[in-house]
Amino acid sequence: QNILTTCLLFSVGYSAVALNHVIDFKEKKQEIAKPVSPSELFPSLPIVQGTSKRIRVLTRLTLVVSDPSHCNLLRSTSANIRLYDIIAVFPKTEKLFHIACTTLDVDLVCINVTEKLPFYFRRPPVNMAIDRGVYFELLYTPAIKDSTMRRYTISNAISLMQICKGKNIVISSAAERPLELRGPYDVANLGLLFGLSEGEAKAAVSTNCRAVMLHGETRKSACGVVYTVKKPRRVEEEETMLPACKKAKTQA
Repeated sequence: QNILTTCLLFSVGYSAVALNHVIDFKEKKQEIAKPVSPSELFPSLPIVQGTSKRIRVLTRLTLVVSDPSHCNLLRSTSANIRLYDIIAVFPKTEKLFHIACTTLDVDLVCINVTEKLPFYFRRPPVNMAIDRGVYFELLYTPAIKDSTMRRYTISNAISLMQICKGKNIVISSAAERPLELRGPYDVANLGLLFGLSEGEAKAAVSTNCRAVMLHGETRKSACGVVYTVKKPRRVEEEETMLPACKKAKTQA
């Protein structure tokens, strides 16, 4: 079922997907296992729709923490933690939210969207998370499942937007079934209901997701990541770079 869901993501226009491994310390004592290799699930990776490139499959670890002692696992130098491409934390209390924003070495802080938040977002920890390059994740699947959860999703998202001003937001699905998936343009439209502007909503499903991936690479390398972006040239710049003979033909 999860493999079918993952394959559908590529057919609707996504170029990368993260396979999520969730650990909830409240349920039982769990240990962090090694991530499943994408090659074990996909003998041949699908091609992104409309391109000739193979999709990218990432591994993600999400820790649901309800006690400060649960954060010690993230502070440890576990060999298995380093194997994951993305590390996320789901804090259940205001104190844990503050710790996640200010001290934990993670890439994502998950926001609860299935019930009313037990605390209010405060500007200092949110701003510190933004300065550290940590992003906040909102899930859209609960909003399309149930009307009550839709109300909580929109309410909690708007509360966060009032503090972060639309910065460092990622919207993802956490879908377990194909019917729970939506295309990137549909998700961006949902972002408008969450209080994002049009540009911020598009970034929440594109450039911000790429930034999270790069933040994870930086965390794993302990140094940094450099990537290049091709800058489009203006018409005036192209004309100045043409040889004299071609300029004459162009002008003629």
